[in-house]
Amino acid sequence: MWHPKTVKFDKRLKNLFDEVNDYIEELYGHKYPLHPVRPGHRETSDPEADGLFDIGADFTPGFGSELGRGYVINLKIATLEKVNETNREKIYEAAVMKVKELLPIHFPERELTVNKEKNHYKIQGDFSLGNV
Repeated sequence: MWHPKTVKFDKRLKNLFDEVNDYIEELYGHKYPLHPVRPGHRETSDPEADGLFDIGADFTPGFGSELGRGYVINLKIATLEKVNETNREKIYEAAVMKVKELLPIHFPERELTVNKEKNHYKIQGDFSLGNV
């Protein structure tokens, strides 16, 4: 069972990533053939389930991390074609730049940043629930 404020935060974060998904679909959705069993972009009600990209974030408590806790940004590319590392990084970095742009819009009341640690990016900052 989740606290209602956690549910609300997660919904806002999902809305942010749905916008990021639309952005990278627009930029790169035509670069690779879609996996044959995956619906095209906007063919379902959930952007995570269609189109070339599935982007979101998973919370990590940060054990063993120099940066500590936060939400690790995950990007999956739904194609059978090999995506070279240079192109994968370019797509990932475009998505991260969009996340940085949208964070203050979706969470104006919070201090949130995106930081790089090794080969991934993490959203960090104020995840407090306020008064419970």
